[in-house]
Amino acid sequence: MRRLTRTAAVSTLLAACTGAEPARSAPPAALDPAAFRLVDLTHAFDARTLYWPTSPSGFRLDTLAAGMTPGGWYYSANAFHAPEHGGTHLDAPIHFAEGHATTDRVALERLVAPAVVLDVSAKVAADADYRLTPQDVQEFEARHGAIKPGTIVLLRTGWSTRWPDRKPYLGDDTPNDASKLHFPSFGEAAARLLVAERKVAAIGVDVASIDYGQSQDFIVHRVASAADVPGFENLTALDQLPPTGATVIALPMKIAGGSGGPLRAIALVPRR
Repeated sequence: MRRLTRTAAVSTLLAACTGAEPARSAPPAALDPAAFRLVDLTHAFDARTLYWPTSPSGFRLDTLAAGMTPGGWYYSANAFHAPEHGGTHLDAPIHFAEGHATTDRVALERLVAPAVVLDVSAKVAADADYRLTPQDVQEFEARHGAIKPGTIVLLRTGWSTRWPDRKPYLGDDTPNDASKLHFPSFGEAAARLLVAERKVAAIGVDVASIDYGQSQDFIVHRVASAADVPGFENLTALDQLPPTGATVIALPMKIAGGSGGPLRAIALVPRR
């Protein structure tokens, strides 16, 4: 009985995300991947992956084995080394809020949810330090409807086309110095609106931080973390998503006690 209840709960969650009606009495139908276009929102991790300027290291892949074995078959294995925060990754709430959810304890409902995409790419073209405003959110809602509780809000700036060129992407390439960065992101007032009033599940952006580059107080991180809202940073391909209607699945490496971690994020876009 418990197993059936869990299955029904998962079916209900997916149905809510994709707009389908869950079955009332019959067993839940399997999700049909053919009904969706799958979009990868993740930059690959390699030696060029960008990390925060003050990070002590980047991504490294060491070969442990690669070749034929004495038994006559091919075998390959690697070891990777990387900080939690870099490349496409999750910021867990504990990153900026003591005692809040660690990476392994972020609720799955915050990682698998319907998504909206707020496009400010035209505005950031004229202002590299642009921050999303409450007016931007309200203008989006006037066109597409209110942002519902439990939604993943993605901010499209168009910055991901600069990846992985450090200076164009971060606005500066001075080693070990994060004081000269320039890139757009969420603004404090818009973040408070989304987190406190719209009660969103998560926020994500196609730049290096949910705070803009010149931020010195990381207020958006603090606002989101205090409400247990995770952040997704360094996303890509947001231009391939509609303003509404997509479902995002953003699953990080499940690091026990972690403050973040590498993220594989995808979107399901209905073909209809």
